[in-house]
Amino acid sequence: MAQRVTLRKRNPYNTTSNRRRVVKTPGGKLVYHHIKKLASAPKCGDCGIALPGIPALRPRQYATISKTKKTVRRAYGGSRCGDCVKSRILRAFLVEEAKIVKKVIKSQEKARK
Repeated sequence: MAQRVTLRKRNPYNTTSNRRRVVKTPGGKLVYHHIKKLASAPKCGDCGIALPGIPALRPRQYATISKTKKTVRRAYGGSRCGDCVKSRILRAFLVEEAKIVKKVIKSQEKARK
């Protein structure tokens, strides 16, 4: 017959925060090891891909690591991926260019009249 294993925590329910694995100790006993939840990587706010260069940790663990490990040295670093930042810069530039072209066309029409 299999050896009985007792819970180490007071929570008896099979929830995601109470996952456990049976492990055999060097002494030959079977004990429960409580397994922590898997961390998900931070995602880009625009396209949703995992941000490269930033570790996947549980929310509270971000408080213990330094700021240089939580961000990337770039505009919107740690919030948006490089491709999305590139497209934002390009879009802003094109919008400004369109405004200038509109202004020039308006001044040329005024000069004709």
